[in-house]
Amino acid sequence: MRFKRVRRLAAVAVSACTFFGAIALAQNTMSTGAAHPAEKDAEGRPITAGGFVDKGPIVFQDITKQAGLAGWRHVMGGPEKTFILESNGSGVALLDYDNDGWLDIYLVNGSTFDALSGKATPPHAALFHNNHDGTFTDVTQKAGVANDRWGFGVTVGDFDNDGWPDIFVANYGKNRLYHNNHDGTFTDVAEKAGVTLGNWSAGASFGDYDGDGRLDLFVSGYVHFDLNRLPYPRSAVVGYADCAYRGIGNLTCGPRGLEGEPDHLFHNNGDGTFTDVSEKAEVADKNKYFGLTAIFADVDDDGKIDLIVADDSTPNYFYRNKGNGTFADESYMSGIALNKDGREVAGMGIATGDYLNNGRLDLLITDFADDSKVLFRNDGDAAFTDVSYRSGIGETSIPFLSWGTAFLDFDNDGWNDLFIANGHVFPVADKSDWGSTYAQRPLLYRNLKDGRFAPVPSVKGTGLADVLSARGAAFGDLFNDGKIDVVLSPIDGPPVLLRNVDNDHNHWVELKLVGGPKSPRDAVGAVVFLSAHGIHQRGDVLSSGSYISSNDPRVHFGLGASTDAGFVEIHWPSGFHEKERLPHADRIYTITEGKGITGALCNGRPCPAETPQQTRPRPTTKKR
Repeated sequence: MRFKRVRRLAAVAVSACTFFGAIALAQNTMSTGAAHPAEKDAEGRPITAGGFVDKGPIVFQDITKQAGLAGWRHVMGGPEKTFILESNGSGVALLDYDNDGWLDIYLVNGSTFDALSGKATPPHAALFHNNHDGTFTDVTQKAGVANDRWGFGVTVGDFDNDGWPDIFVANYGKNRLYHNNHDGTFTDVAEKAGVTLGNWSAGASFGDYDGDGRLDLFVSGYVHFDLNRLPYPRSAVVGYADCAYRGIGNLTCGPRGLEGEPDHLFHNNGDGTFTDVSEKAEVADKNKYFGLTAIFADVDDDGKIDLIVADDSTPNYFYRNKGNGTFADESYMSGIALNKDGREVAGMGIATGDYLNNGRLDLLITDFADDSKVLFRNDGDAAFTDVSYRSGIGETSIPFLSWGTAFLDFDNDGWNDLFIANGHVFPVADKSDWGSTYAQRPLLYRNLKDGRFAPVPSVKGTGLADVLSARGAAFGDLFNDGKIDVVLSPIDGPPVLLRNVDNDHNHWVELKLVGGPKSPRDAVGAVVFLSAHGIHQRGDVLSSGSYISSNDPRVHFGLGASTDAGFVEIHWPSGFHEKERLPHADRIYTITEGKGITGALCNGRPCPAETPQQTRPRPTTKKR
C-alpha cells in the first residue's frame, strides 16, 4: 500500500509541478495557490482584519505595555518591502537564561541596507529578563546578545551540556552561537564552533541525531541573496519576470525564480566545535529548496529524532533517521512534501503536537494566503494524511497568510488547540480587493475532541482582535501559572505579549526535564506520555518550532477538572524509559533522568509543603 501511495503521489507531483511551475514563472512570488474570492465581514472589512464580536470568551489579553516590552522595535528593511530580504520577519525564543525558574524573552531583529553598508547604526536584538512580577527588563547590552546583523531564526539548546541554555541565531551574513557564561552574559563562539556560514540562514534546530548525548545543529538555507545583483522585477536576476500577484505587478520577487541556499547539518564534536556532515548524513538539500522552519522530532516513535523542514514554495522535507548517522529522504513517501492536491505550498512555520491524544505527533504547516494551512495527521510509521478540510481548519484559514503556530492547550482541558499568527508580505494588500490585509488578526482554534477544530471568536478589545503583520511566535508559561501565553514578533513593530486569561478552572502540570550522562542535559528529544483522568497525552521537548522560533522547553499538560496528575512515562534521548507518579496537580516538577522528581514549583516558588523527592524510577526498559 505504501509503495502504491508513493507512485500515486509522484505522478500527481509531476503534473502539478508542471502546471504550477508555469504559474511560478509568471508570478515569481511566494504564492502557490489559486486566487480565492474576497471574504468580508458584516461591516465590509476583509475577514483578515475583521469578523470581530462584541461578546464571547476572552482567552488572551495584550499586556505588552504593562510588561515593559513596547519600547523595543523590530526593523527589517524599508516600508515598501522591495526585496524578499525585507519581507520574512524574525523569530522569538522563550528561555530561562539565568536558571531562576522563570522564562525570559529573546527577540531577533532584522536590519537595513544602510546598516549593512555602514551608513547607519544597525538595529539590535533584545533579551528581556523576567522580573517575576509580570514585567520584563531589557538586559541585551549587559548580556552581550545584540546581534547587530540581519537576523531571522533562533533556536535554544545546551550544546555543551553545562546546564545552561545557549542561543543560536540564523542571519543573513554570518550566524551567531551565543554560549551562556552562567553569569547573565553570553559569548559569541560561532567562529570557533564553525557554524557561521555566510549567506542567508533562515531557521535552525538543535537535536542529538546520532545518540551520543550531545546536541547537533541543523541550519536551513533560504535564498542566495546577492547585494550586487538585487532581484528587481523584470531584471535578468529574476528571468525578466513581472513578479505579479493577483494581477498586480512590480511586487517583491521570490523566492521562486531565485537561487536557493542549501541546508547544513553540523555534528557536535564535544569540544566546542562542529563538523558539517550534511553530505555524509544525506540532508544536504541538493535541490536548494527555500528552507524556513526546521524541527528535530521523533515522528515515527523509534527513539531516534527525525528532521522536518518547511520549505517555501517548494516541497517540504521529511528526513527519517536511519540510526547509523544518516537519514532517508521520505518526503514524498511520508505525504509531507505536498498537500492533498499534490501541490507544494509556501511552507513557513510548523506546529507539532498530538491533537488526537493517540500518542502520535501530528504536524501543521502554515503557508501563503489563498491556501489552506495544512494539517497533517500522523497515521503511524511516518505516514501522514492532509486532513485540513475535514478538520475544519482548511476553508477558514484560506484568506490568511500565516507564520508562527503551535498546538497548545489554552484551556487546560487535556486536548491540544491550535494558534496561528498571520500577516501579509505585500503592503499593497491594503489597497487591493484581495480580501486580505497587510496586518491580520491571529487565529485560535478550539479542539472539539473528535478530530475537528472550531474557530474561537475574536472579541473586540482582546488579544485575538489584535491586527498585526506578525511573523515569529513563541509559546510558553511566562508567569508560571499553568497557562500558555504567546509572544508575537510583528515585522517593523514592537513585540506583542498575549497573556492567557481564559476563565477556565481546569488543572494542569508542567515538567522540566534534566537529562542524565547519556542524554543531552536539557533533554531535547525526550518524549513524555501522561496518563490521567482517562486521557493519554503526549508532549515533546523540542528546541525549535512555530516560525523560526523556540518555545518553552518545559512540557505542559492540561488535566481538566481532575486534581489527580496521574503518571508520566518518559522516553529519554538515551533510550532509557522511566515511569513516575506525579503527586499533585498545578505544579511545575523537575524530573532528572534516573532520579525521578528532584524539584517542584508552586507559583514560581519552591512548594512549601513539598521537598524534592528522590523517588526510585518505576520499571524501565532500554530502547536502543
